[in-house]
Formats: sequence, C-alpha cells, structure tokens
Amino acid sequence: HRNFSGQIKSATVSQVSSGKYYVSILVETEHKELVHTNEPIGIDLGIKDLCITSDGDRYENPKTIKKYEKKLKRLQRSFCRKEKGSNNSKKLKQKLAKVHEKIRNIRCDYLHKVSHKIINENQVIITENLRVKNMMKNHNLASSISDVSWYELTRQLAYKAEWHGRKYIKINTFYASSQLCHVCGYQNSEIKNLHIRDWKCPNCNTNHDRDINAAKNILQEGLRLMA
Repeated sequence: HRNFSGQIKSATVSQVSSGKYYVSILVETEHKELVHTNEPIGIDLGIKDLCITSDGDRYENPKTIKKYEKKLKRLQRSFCRKEKGSNNSKKLKQKLAKVHEKIRNIRCDYLHKVSHKIINENQVIITENLRVKNMMKNHNLASSISDVSWYELTRQLAYKAEWHGRKYIKINTFYASSQLCHVCGYQNSEIKNLHIRDWKCPNCNTNHDRDINAAKNILQEGLRLMA
C-alpha cells in the first residue's frame, strides 16, 4: 500500500509478543537535510511536563502508563491466578502484551512528533545529560521517570540532529540550571526544593518560572561550550 522512493535493499519479517507480524523494509535513497536555521534552543526535561524550552513552550507528559495502569493491574492479577502453561494463561499473557504494545506505540508516536518539531525549528538543540539509570534508583520517582521516557526523547533528538545537519549538545549532569538566575547569574540554593515552582531573584528582582529559567540557563551553558 506504500510507494517507496529509492531502491529496496531488504525486508525483515518479525513477530512481536502480542502475536502481530511486522515487516521492516530497508530502502536506499538520497537524504535531503532540512533547511538550516539560526535558532538555538535549550530544553529542560521534566516529569510534570515532558520538556520545557527556553522559548517558553511546554510539551505535556501524556503519562501513558498511568492511563492504562488499572487495566494492566487487572490483567496481571487474572494472569497470576491462572494455571501456568494453560490456554487461559496464554490468552491473558497475549492480552497483557497487546496493552504494553499499545502503550509503547502511543508513547513512541508522541515522542517522534515532539522531536521532529524541535529538530525542524532549531539549528542548535541543548539538553541536560541526565543519568536516568541512577535516577531510577529513587523508588518514589522511578515509575514517573520510566513513563516520561527522557532517554528515548534524547535518543531521537541525537540521531535526527545528525540526519538533518543540526547540532545536539548535552551539558554537564551537575550544572545547577534550576538554581541560577539566567539574567544575573545569582545562585539560589533554596531552589533545590522541587516544590518551589516560581521564585524571585534577590539580586536583580527578576521573577522566574522554575522550568523556563532552567531551560534558558541550559541554552546559555550550551552556547558557552560551543564558543
């Protein structure tokens, strides 16, 4: 049903745990980069929102797992009660796989749309270099971090930037982007408290939205590293 531009080199058929079959087709074609722009952007990765940009844009966190949480728990309980290896057990296992597949597809589709928009509009993209594995050790945040999929978003930004002649930079993990005033550079250590969402710089009296201020600091630090 789909016409390919270029020469088809190979096709790989695979079956996933939900029972569906997919065919992956490799096509050799000429790639055209996106038109270059002069726009740089800093991105603060979050949990309440997926990410916040230095331009003030917020991309919502769809919280896909949370939406299907009750259904997953119900199926998981039913699955545990079935006799291992029975037909009913196999049917429930497949139902569980289908729900997980749906969650994965919804999340991946959304992340592709977000990453494409960011790459399309900006020449330089700068994010934090978050240590996701270490952060997952915090049991209070592990589920939320897994659902938000920072790793997949940054992975997509990295390879799409390379495809399209963009520059993707990750700044140091320990850079205090949230604590610094992006106007005067004053560091407010009280902002370590994640419950503080807005604050006023005591040095220059600038009012800050925590996330947008962090994104602007990330942008400034990334541009400094490029200089």
